[in-house]
Amino acid sequence: MSMLTPPGMGGQYRITGDKYPRMRPSRRRGRLVAAAVASAAVLGLLGWGTVQLIDVFTGGGGGTTTAGRTTGCRTEAGAGTGQAPAAQAKSLPAPGRITVNVYNATPRSGLAKKTADELRRRGFRIGKVGNATKEYDKKVKGPGLLLGSPAAQDTSLRVLATQLSGASLRADARKGGEVDLVIGDAFKTLTRQQTADKAVTTLTAPDTKAPAKKAC
Repeated sequence: MSMLTPPGMGGQYRITGDKYPRMRPSRRRGRLVAAAVASAAVLGLLGWGTVQLIDVFTGGGGGTTTAGRTTGCRTEAGAGTGQAPAAQAKSLPAPGRITVNVYNATPRSGLAKKTADELRRRGFRIGKVGNATKEYDKKVKGPGLLLGSPAAQDTSLRVLATQLSGASLRADARKGGEVDLVIGDAFKTLTRQQTADKAVTTLTAPDTKAPAKKAC
């Protein structure tokens, strides 16, 4: 075996001339591996960039789930009524549940009875009918004065006010549920019934079925 024969080749291969067998991996294979790694890195960067662009054009996606449905939005119920939900649930009393005392504070006779009869025809309960007390007699300059307890200010008196445009509302020290209509010097007639009925309906039966709005 020649001194130039590599160990372990058992003499099967002999080196002749000035060429020697290659003992290291091919450079071509290394280049292929490097190209594959570089391609994977480029694809990964492209995918990440695409996700970032989608987030930019869709608002960041902070309020969406993986299914793409918006979360974190609150629903505003009853927005069409202009009232809070608690106010919508509280209905004002209907005319049939309100007792009205009618007093005439003017020099014109018969106004109290005539007005009381018309209010009764419109569904109100009628209590006392007569002339106003000295405290109010000939001292009410407007169309009328509506009196009731502090609790009636936002309930019964509001409903009664639909029947007489321009009437003033005032609370007194009474504790009962009855209210007074004191006819004043500027009184001509009650509000037209069609207009009054529409106003009563709006007050006593507020719309609680308004579409909900989302605010995100």
